[in-house]
Amino acid sequence: MAYYGISSNLVIYMTTKLHQGTVKSSNSVTNWVGTIFLTPILGAYVADAHLGRYLTFAISSAICFLGMLVLTLSVSIPGMKPPECSTASAEDCEKASVLQLAVFFGALYRLAIGMGGTKPNISTIGADQFDEWDSKEKIQKISFFNWWMFSIFFGTLFANTILAYVQDNVGWAWGYGLPTLGLALSISPFLMMARVIVASFRKAKAPMPSDPTCFHEQPSLEFLDRASIKTGTIGQWNVCTTTEVEETKQMLNMLPILCITFVPSAMIAQVNTLFVKQGTTLNARIVGNFSIPPASLSAFGTVSFLVSIFIYDRVFVKITHKLTGNPRGITLLQRMGIGLIFYIIVMTVASFTERYRLKVAADHGLIHQTGVKLPLTIFVLLPQFVLMGIADAFLVVAKLEFFYDQAPESMKSLGTSYSLTSLGIGNFLSSFLLSTVSKITIKRGRGWILNNLNESRLDYYYLFFALLNFVNFALFLVVVKFYVYRAEVTQSVDVKEEESKVIGIKEDE
Repeated sequence: MAYYGISSNLVIYMTTKLHQGTVKSSNSVTNWVGTIFLTPILGAYVADAHLGRYLTFAISSAICFLGMLVLTLSVSIPGMKPPECSTASAEDCEKASVLQLAVFFGALYRLAIGMGGTKPNISTIGADQFDEWDSKEKIQKISFFNWWMFSIFFGTLFANTILAYVQDNVGWAWGYGLPTLGLALSISPFLMMARVIVASFRKAKAPMPSDPTCFHEQPSLEFLDRASIKTGTIGQWNVCTTTEVEETKQMLNMLPILCITFVPSAMIAQVNTLFVKQGTTLNARIVGNFSIPPASLSAFGTVSFLVSIFIYDRVFVKITHKLTGNPRGITLLQRMGIGLIFYIIVMTVASFTERYRLKVAADHGLIHQTGVKLPLTIFVLLPQFVLMGIADAFLVVAKLEFFYDQAPESMKSLGTSYSLTSLGIGNFLSSFLLSTVSKITIKRGRGWILNNLNESRLDYYYLFFALLNFVNFALFLVVVKFYVYRAEVTQSVDVKEEESKVIGIKEDE
């Protein structure tokens, strides 16, 4: 909630309060989001090689809280932001000072560092709670990542609706203060201890299990083919175990799949930047004087994601399981492929919607007007947000589960960080594409991305993204053809399939 409470409306704060232009503010957002999703590589390394998942998560949570606290103060204290500006164009307003920007961005990137330790470890800790030797828990684990992402997007829904409304209508101090308070409560050791004490009292008379293995503890394994060959020189950098070789090979085998996810991740970055900026040009009034904040449009994508996850887990999996015999219904790579197709559709729809928005602006003589709402409802953007939610339900969940399942046991956090890394690099790729396309198109005439969106050609930019996603999907088909699933995971799925059949027979009896 803390992350989405900031990211969903960050581009609005930067343009209206820090007085940055459209391209600069959009790139600032995507660079920050990119950093957030790249730091998990460092967090995963620290967790797997040094501190362990729990201690890494605890320290990183404290860093996150410190970042949120400073960020809340920076948007609350008048001296930490430039004076209010009544002109419609940010270019005519007083810019933020070096100190103001240092405090604001310092807090943002402190938060990014903290999230580097929380993001790859919390989902891994959750997945590790399922015992691989228990048939019931094995089957339950198949649905874990679906519902894990469901819970995340449920928090996102709150951020995109309640928090976005508070930020736009009550104040940025409250809008950032609430997620800071929520984060403080969620990581408070006193809250955790209180939960343990209460649970202990509630189960004071419960008998202790006779089998000590009921108290699960995640086992750890030892952390290339020539690397395992013994030669005259023996040392840590000369000879590796077979396990180390196989684990390294498996992590490298996943890199082509990781690279394929960069383009859709760059596209996801448009939701909190250009999609939201589009909303600022449209009529957001619903009833009377009540208007929907542009950032709340993301809530429709979140609802779409939640509904899609529920239907996927409860309906789609059962139907496809009968057809394929796979406990997941379809393979993780097939699920990712469907998501990639949806991303092509999303950007195509967004392009046609933007073309219609520009036509309305031209028909009413508002092309060169700034700060004027078009006589067009904001809900015209609804299809692209809804389709984005469906696409995320396929690709984002499958990506997270794929990198977790395919990673060796001793490198699960690193595997999980792969899915976050794709989002990080995707955001930096978005910044690069946005800046490059903006500079090239301005030099050649009418720019595609200008501060005044009515003078821009976002429809061309979105169509460019659709084409980029199509090429990326073609590369995905090639990569998938040569990818070989990790043997242990394949065997585990086969076992789960047999167990699910046995359970089905028992239920029929």
